[in-house]
Amino acid sequence: MAMEDRETASLIGSDKVEGTDVYGPDGQKAGYIERVMIDKVSGKVSYAVLSFGGVFGIGDDHYPLPWQTLKYDTNLGGYVIGVTQDQLRGAPKYADESNWNWDAQTRRSVDDYYGVPVA
Repeated sequence: MAMEDRETASLIGSDKVEGTDVYGPDGQKAGYIERVMIDKVSGKVSYAVLSFGGVFGIGDDHYPLPWQTLKYDTNLGGYVIGVTQDQLRGAPKYADESNWNWDAQTRRSVDDYYGVPVA
């Protein structure tokens, strides 16, 4: 696929989002986007899963972030989230995806943590 097919002024392919660095408000790297979670009905991205805390991807914790909490920064070439690493450490997370449940209650707890209104 040509580069032009994977990114336009307002659209980007999921393969280009995955692996993109995420920075805290201080400009320090917080981790990278491991995957995006897309609402099956609306087709909109609901969450980005931030991988953070391990070494070279080993031992990382995974933090679901409501998509609207991320802002793309062209100068950094990555996304910025408005929480510090200390605040992130207290956020809902999972070490093993098989222990995570994307049910309504869990999504609500993630949205509440980041102050995102429930849709």
